[in-house]
Amino acid sequence: MTLFPVSGPFTGRSVCPDRTDRITSVFCSFPPYFHLEKLRVERKSSSASPRVVEVVQDRHGERIEIFDPPFYRKEFEDAYRFIIDEYRVAPKEIGLFLPCSVRKPYSQSPSHKLFRRIIDGVLDPEDYHIVIFGTCGTVPAELECMYPYQNYHYMLGKTTDERIRRDFHRIEVYRLTGYLEKTRDTYRQRLAYCIGPFRKAMVEASEKTGVAVDLLPSDPMIERLYDIDCPFPEGSLSMQGYIDEFREGLVRLAGAARRGREGPPDGMPPGS
Repeated sequence: MTLFPVSGPFTGRSVCPDRTDRITSVFCSFPPYFHLEKLRVERKSSSASPRVVEVVQDRHGERIEIFDPPFYRKEFEDAYRFIIDEYRVAPKEIGLFLPCSVRKPYSQSPSHKLFRRIIDGVLDPEDYHIVIFGTCGTVPAELECMYPYQNYHYMLGKTTDERIRRDFHRIEVYRLTGYLEKTRDTYRQRLAYCIGPFRKAMVEASEKTGVAVDLLPSDPMIERLYDIDCPFPEGSLSMQGYIDEFREGLVRLAGAARRGREGPPDGMPPGS
């Protein structure tokens, strides 16, 4: 494993490099140092900067990606610590927490395209900030192209090993707790759209920090759509019943945000 410096500042924008430019895509990352695996590094002289001269590729000519549980890996903890310790999250009225997706970057997955269409149809872009959480940890959405967040492929739902599931819960509660603490005064309202293990981790992190997070879909809706005969009994967040509740919840948030901007009527104290 090679500790490799990254040149240039990270702009904070979600800009993914061309995947055909493999050297560039390796360096779409921050913090200033991160671990690269399966690379051969060469120096022409002791003073020269190292450069990547070979990247192990799969049969399609793409970089080897991460397929083991990502939450155990050091580069995910390093990236998380950068977010918690160094990255500035801009204040917004609403923090929206969405689960990570199989397809990367997250914003290009079918589920996230659906979620974002609904969000953009209800909320003013100036009012909200999206945070991705799950097996990736806790990631501001604008950092979705930062290494290693678009370099892993893992589905916790397919895991039958209870030890891995317990470890995920413990690690994700720790990471969500850190993010909720960091952003305690960043958002006025928070909504997490999640089911299953991600929801359980969010509930515990919210309770530990005392930071209120509204949860959707509702427990009654989850119970209504629950199907014990399905591989994923709680179904998908793209199911219509869940989506309808998500939209309704966003409408409520939009109303609260609008009232917050307008302020109370003359002579009435805030919060009345």
